[in-house]
Amino acid sequence: MAKIKSVEDLKKIKERIEQANQKLIENNNHQKLVEIKVAMATCGIASGARPVMDFLIAELPKRNIVARVKQTGCMGYCYAEPTLEITMPDEKPVVFGYVDLKKADEIIERFIKRGELVDGIIPINYELAT
Repeated sequence: MAKIKSVEDLKKIKERIEQANQKLIENNNHQKLVEIKVAMATCGIASGARPVMDFLIAELPKRNIVARVKQTGCMGYCYAEPTLEITMPDEKPVVFGYVDLKKADEIIERFIKRGELVDGIIPINYELAT
């Protein structure tokens, strides 16, 4: 990966990401995407967030789920790492804690595919600005 040397370099990266996201949406018949944030701060990585993220990236396409999986920094739930924040289209985010590979599989099958609640939801301690 090339080093970012200017604001222009950063704008080019942003444009490439936006184009890739638009292509995902177009390939999904213009439906909004599921967004999954994996907390990858030091505590998340130490607790096993990397294999969970790799699992999600590999498994979602196999199950015909078009989602945007991205890493984020600390979400403030260090006690419950690894954590995921999942935003279904037109819904508020839901945070899951203590997510291992088995729990990630259950989240895909029950929460994302069927819309069922799954154990491990952490009440969010913030509100998004409107």
